[in-house]
Amino acid sequence: MALFTMQVSLPDRPGSLGMLASAIGSAGADIRGLVVIKSEDGVGYDEITVAVPGTDPSDLVEILNSIGGVDVLSIEPLA
Repeated sequence: MALFTMQVSLPDRPGSLGMLASAIGSAGADIRGLVVIKSEDGVGYDEITVAVPGTDPSDLVEILNSIGGVDVLSIEPLA
């Protein structure tokens, strides 16, 4: 598994983070760390460290971006 750090935005409402975590798990990835960066105007911004099967996070990004209100703002390999 390869480690990546991604920044995401998501609706700031109860259940949004749980939905995001479930989607990450369904993609076969594992959350290794999470930092809530900020919340403003009804949008939460988080930094999530994930372990992704293989070395390509494209499938994970596609799954997360398909969730209404979720946007992967950046994803970088963790050195």
